[in-house]
Amino acid sequence: MIIWKPSIPRWKQLYEILAERIRTGEYTPGDRMPSVMALMDEFGLAVATTQKAVAKLREDGLIYTEPGLGSFVAKRDGEASDQR
Repeated sequence: MIIWKPSIPRWKQLYEILAERIRTGEYTPGDRMPSVMALMDEFGLAVATTQKAVAKLREDGLIYTEPGLGSFVAKRDGEASDQR
């Protein structure tokens, strides 16, 4: 169970959790990310909170989204890339 820090917005905390999963290889390049609904269920957060964290991951280049397919972990710097 996650204990949320009241002084930090939850979307930022979720962003950090997901970014850490990417950095540590729990989610590897090319892996499909859990859907917003799955993340909402896992973390008990509202849709807007979850969407904001996912949008920040995309903005920071950690994930990319294929319309109709979902979001995927982006290749890291120096890796061969087949993402669009």
